[in-house]
Amino acid sequence: MVVALYAGAVATADVWMPALARAFAEAGLAVDLVRPGDVPPEAVEYIVYAPSGPVTDFAPYTQAKAVLGLWAGVERVVGNPTLTQPLCRMVDEGLERGMVEWVAGQVLRAHLGLDRFIGRHTPHWEQVAPPLAPERSVVVLGLGALGAAAVWMLVTLGFRVTGWSRSPKAIEGATCLSGAEGLEAALARAEILVTILPNTPETTGLLNARTLALLPRGAVILNPGRGNLIDDEALLAALDAGQVAQATLDVFRTEPLPAEHPYWRHPRVTVSPHVAAETRPASAAKVIAENIRRGEAGEPFLNRVDRARGY
Repeated sequence: MVVALYAGAVATADVWMPALARAFAEAGLAVDLVRPGDVPPEAVEYIVYAPSGPVTDFAPYTQAKAVLGLWAGVERVVGNPTLTQPLCRMVDEGLERGMVEWVAGQVLRAHLGLDRFIGRHTPHWEQVAPPLAPERSVVVLGLGALGAAAVWMLVTLGFRVTGWSRSPKAIEGATCLSGAEGLEAALARAEILVTILPNTPETTGLLNARTLALLPRGAVILNPGRGNLIDDEALLAALDAGQVAQATLDVFRTEPLPAEHPYWRHPRVTVSPHVAAETRPASAAKVIAENIRRGEAGEPFLNRVDRARGY
């Protein structure tokens, strides 16, 4: 019997624990799923973890073979000095599908200019058709599992897609760039810019006054990645100057976004309340089960975090 500790949010334990139990049973795993305090820490073999949960000190879990995250982001735990066990982040079908659908919907909204029609209640017959997808350049920053899936969807829709990542990648149908020079080249062609980057020291403030100025004038920014990526003051200035025509933001440096934040009142900003890529228990639990199966079989874990890179 394998002992796994549920160390996610206490408020959602009644949802997660049954989903995990079902996934373990379906995978044929004999797992004793416990809560903090049910067993001594040294009896725990796997920690099912979320930063919103009760575990902050991993040192007592001396026999834990892995910390299996329920969140895609690991920035709140990857630097924890007590964390010596392998750390795996969550990448699952539901989370990926949610991101793809959000990106596809928001890109099409910007591409088709739907904001011109939504909420209009006065006669205005302007029969101007938008360009077709092959005439629109869309750039995706970040080509991890979620970014690559978004690129694939946008390519399927027919857009001219460029992807950028720190290290070289290849995705069929898209132009892939990397490194500092590649970033500047990508931004220069981004009529619609989608950012799906992790939260690392290298990505903090990546979109600032200098880099926003590289965008084609009137570009649209969609950020379902991480809030730290954007210099908020620089983006607001770019919006006011018309350099950026519109921004739809799903993530922020402080969440929930404070009521006094200028984004709430800016006419060219849409606030989306961090819903682009929500972890779904039914599908995510299967990933946890598979990683426990792998751990017990001596196989490599899925989605293991590279501590040096921070994701």
